Amino acid sequence: MDSKFAVDLEHVVRTYKRDEFEVHALDDVTIQVPEGRFVAIMGPSGSGKTTMLNLIAGIDHPTSGRVAVGGEEITGMKERDLAAWRARHIGLVFQFYNLIPVLTAFENVELPLLLTNLGKAERREHVETALKVVGLADRMDHYPRQLSGGQEQRVAIARAIVTDPTIVVADEPTGDLDAKSAEDILGLMVDLNQQFHKTIVMVTHDPRAERYVDTVYRLDKGVLAGVEPGKRARGAEAAEASA
Repeated sequence: MDSKFAVDLEHVVRTYKRDEFEVHALDDVTIQVPEGRFVAIMGPSGSGKTTMLNLIAGIDHPTSGRVAVGGEEITGMKERDLAAWRARHIGLVFQFYNLIPVLTAFENVELPLLLTNLGKAERREHVETALKVVGLADRMDHYPRQLSGGQEQRVAIARAIVTDPTIVVADEPTGDLDAKSAEDILGLMVDLNQQFHKTIVMVTHDPRAERYVDTVYRLDKGVLAGVEPGKRARGAEAAEASA
């Protein structure tokens, strides 16, 4: 397994038992995502997208095959070691934000830092920086109910990046947003990728996402059906060709 890949899946199979049937959520999938890329995993419902994301985030284990993230093989890690690894290396973003309603934006973003050895002043500095990055420095004392959906997702992204993770893993981050807010969130993720060199792996149904990513991996019925450059990558290639 090569350390220059942020994500390296080799011949990964994930099967589930459903009654007497065996369901192949992923069937012999090999994917390598270079460091510093913003990629999308796309495909119809039931194609294995979220299963793949859960394997990359160390939330699930493959039935067979190997999974390495940031050059570290996680396939055989015990749950306790995996939890510690995930806290250090993975920033998770979900469709429904998963903010705690009785905590302010600041307190929600601070949560992952409470598991670290950072002191109060250091935690404050990290949280303020993360909220500034997502454009919400002036909303840190607001509660989720006082924020729009797009702002809630920005808080969730700040929470995901506050520990400076190796990789940001996003599951349908625009799925609960209106068109304008969705475009804003995708633009923010591009900024995280380009300015802060974050590797981002995003599962999405949103066709707009293709304009923002470097590579699209298409899954269908648990099989890797295709890999193609995103429109952003194609635009960069065209610009280089005309230069």
